Amino acid sequence: MSFVVRKVEAPPGLCAASAANRSVPEPEVATKYLRWTGWLNRLGAAILIVPAIPVILFLIFIVRLTSYGPGVYRQKRVGRNGRVFTLHKIRTMMHNAEALTGPVWTAPNDPRITKVGKLLRAIHLDELPQLINVLWGHMALIGPRPERPEFTQYLAREIPGYMNRYVVPPGITGLAQINLPPDADVDSVRRKLVLDLEYIRMADASTDFRILLCTAVRLFGFSGMFVARKVGLLRSPEIPEYMRRERSAEGAPSTYRATIINEPHTLPGANGTCQVPLPRKDGVSTA
Repeated sequence: MSFVVRKVEAPPGLCAASAANRSVPEPEVATKYLRWTGWLNRLGAAILIVPAIPVILFLIFIVRLTSYGPGVYRQKRVGRNGRVFTLHKIRTMMHNAEALTGPVWTAPNDPRITKVGKLLRAIHLDELPQLINVLWGHMALIGPRPERPEFTQYLAREIPGYMNRYVVPPGITGLAQINLPPDADVDSVRRKLVLDLEYIRMADASTDFRILLCTAVRLFGFSGMFVARKVGLLRSPEIPEYMRRERSAEGAPSTYRATIINEPHTLPGANGTCQVPLPRKDGVSTA
């Protein structure tokens, strides 16, 4: 499954809708640095996973000892060019937490999060198994956070230019992650998108080193904001006007409904064209 987009002739109504958002910038082009770092990410993951393996095994044991269910949680996420992959992380919620609600964002003081899970989320150790995804080439060490397919469909409709973040592999950490809290609403996604696009345009070895430094500080339970300020990565992004759009009356991610995923979203293409993903019965667009 993927969200690969084809250029096809679209009905006049769809092109008119895209014309209303013509202020959306052209699709992002990653820096040359990001185009050749794939092997470097895999090498870094291979080095980091050696000391991480005993930690991961210990955390799996603790999670299984303190709550019912598996120690490792698997979830579908959207990667580079819209390809869907399976992400691995230490389980921090009760088993089958979305059985009654379906896919929803995590809320503040979410009762589904276990006591051990709260600690793991605070110091981000639940992310360690994602080193496996980096080894497999699904992710990078640094980049935009991978979003779930259900929310990607909705967010692509609500936020012009949202799909531009998928020109690079998603990352375990990133400029947006060290500056902003987890997503809670569409505006929080917009703010993160501003930083994701900044990283795609400006990424270099110096930026990556500074992001990794801020992330390492957080792994030891300290705030990374102080370090981010010292190394020049502290950001307070403002949402540009082109990212704002009147919200749909139904289907917000916090109260996700299946009707959203069954509708194709439209994106303004280059040279004034309309790019329309081809819908499938399961709601996931594919080439």
